[in-house]
Amino acid sequence: MKVMINSGELSPEQIRKIEELSDDIEVVFAKSQGDQLTEIADTDIIFGGISRELFLKASKLKWVHVPSAGVDGVIFPELAESDVILTSMKGHVGVHLADHAMALLLALARGINTALRNPGWEAQGRIRANAIELLGKTMGIIGFGGTGFEVARRATVFGMEVIALEPEDVQKPDFVKAMWKPDKFGDLLECSDIVTICAPLTDSTRGMFDLNAFRKMKRSAILINVTRGQIVDGAALIQALREGLIAAAGLDVTPQEPLPPGNPLWSMDNVIITPHTSGGSPVRVERNVKLFCDNLERFLKRKPLLSVIDKLKGY
Repeated sequence: MKVMINSGELSPEQIRKIEELSDDIEVVFAKSQGDQLTEIADTDIIFGGISRELFLKASKLKWVHVPSAGVDGVIFPELAESDVILTSMKGHVGVHLADHAMALLLALARGINTALRNPGWEAQGRIRANAIELLGKTMGIIGFGGTGFEVARRATVFGMEVIALEPEDVQKPDFVKAMWKPDKFGDLLECSDIVTICAPLTDSTRGMFDLNAFRKMKRSAILINVTRGQIVDGAALIQALREGLIAAAGLDVTPQEPLPPGNPLWSMDNVIITPHTSGGSPVRVERNVKLFCDNLERFLKRKPLLSVIDKLKGY
């Protein structure tokens, strides 16, 4: 069985971990597009990216593991309609994304964004006057996969109540006050002091934060987004911030990436932006390799794989 690795993140030691897993596999490393097209014909498994061109030349392909959690940039019709299994880091990136979400929230709640924009002592009064406590606040979480779960755990430690919106039937943890279906999206917006987006980008989530959504939110609400920027309508977000429909936004992902230098979001005092860095972690690649190796053992034993993507739903 042939495994093609086309992800440049892996170290020689990590590649060896995959090679030593079984005598029944052959591992090839194909970094360039030319090498990938040469190797793909008899490849059974891919660790890394998959393009439509590569897929159409893959006559034996059975499983693709992509090293990201989101797969909105990977799925194309031929792959979606095929029997090829697609897995990702879904459920395994929540720790560092949740840490980042809380960092953005705390920066806004405690005026750190203002202090960084205005070095010196003159901003002291303004920061103190606008600081908020998280204790007793309600956090609404959009999407309750691995990231939503970890954000909820951290929010409760800060003394917040958590309401989550999730389309799938998942068990509600004891530390979550309520778990709602998407038809209660408006209700969640109306009662949340902080709204944190932890959902994948799908047809149903794309642009869901439009002007109507912002008008339902509290005027004191803070929006946090660490998953996909296009879940938020960019023009609507700018209008909502300018008109005071919401108080602030912490964004690791933006509706357009890279966000152009002249975009108004960069210069707004009530916005903090990081350039899609929440996925960074010193243990992410090792965690990814472990997941792939666990799944490879399962695959060889014909057992169900972990973190499988429903290709029609897109997550």
